[in-house]
Amino acid sequence: MSNKHKSKGKKSELDLKKDSKKTESSKSQKDEKLQKVLARAGLGSRREMEKWISDGRVKLDGRIAELGDRVCDNAAIEVDGQALSRAPAEAVRCLLYHKPTGEVCTRKDPEGRRTVFERLPKVKGGRWISIGRLDYNTSGLLLFTTDGELANALMHPSAVIEREYMVRVMGEWDTDTLQRLIHGVELDDGFARFTDIQDGGGDGINHWFYVVLMEGRNREVRRLWESQGLTVSRLKRVRYGEVFIPSKVKQGKWMELDQKDVDVLYAMASLPPKSVPNLSVDERKNMDRQLKKAKAKKPKKAH
Repeated sequence: MSNKHKSKGKKSELDLKKDSKKTESSKSQKDEKLQKVLARAGLGSRREMEKWISDGRVKLDGRIAELGDRVCDNAAIEVDGQALSRAPAEAVRCLLYHKPTGEVCTRKDPEGRRTVFERLPKVKGGRWISIGRLDYNTSGLLLFTTDGELANALMHPSAVIEREYMVRVMGEWDTDTLQRLIHGVELDDGFARFTDIQDGGGDGINHWFYVVLMEGRNREVRRLWESQGLTVSRLKRVRYGEVFIPSKVKQGKWMELDQKDVDVLYAMASLPPKSVPNLSVDERKNMDRQLKKAKAKKPKKAH
């Protein structure tokens, strides 16, 4: 048999290397962390999904899943006993909510306090995922989406998204105080600083400022001012990245974002945009009813 005929039945060493690289590339594309797959399916943020896995709510190929599990395309996933559809939604919905004080950003509160999710409209075939949080005594701009991947990307520190707050402080301050807050101070959980501070005016011991942060650590705005011996008496988030809170959206109200605004969110997250669905007449009417119901509810007073 000639060498020519032998080459037909056996791959060359170069071809075998190419096949090996293709296999490794295919595996790396399909082999993903379980919490990432769950978040992309719109069930919640990756952090929430990690908790679901830890709580034993997720099964992978018939067994209770564990943190650190990775899955490929043919894996069978169950959440709370229901099979998970792996295909990410082609369309997305996003809301802007004006959070009042006296609401928590969890789905359920063991103390029975009102949650931000109680006022939101129902979403068919999915759930609202909060993009970041505001503490109980902070009001202002809060964004929600049905796309877990978008929420995770916008909250990730690598996104470097500005958060702007309007804050009223009580106490004595001077130019040196503001300079220290710009240069940065050491807090219990590490170094922190405002990237910008603008004077908002005020009389007596109360003074308003507009401050900008590049991250969203717990109570960071309050703790920064407290480090200078000042007390925050009012705090409201007015901007998240390129999204500002409109004056027409009063406390406890929400508005659904249109395609133009949703495109801005995906650009901020460095993700390809998804389309906003055209809701049916019945769905629009139902949303209007829910919005009117939300308007009628008065926020519970903070204790």
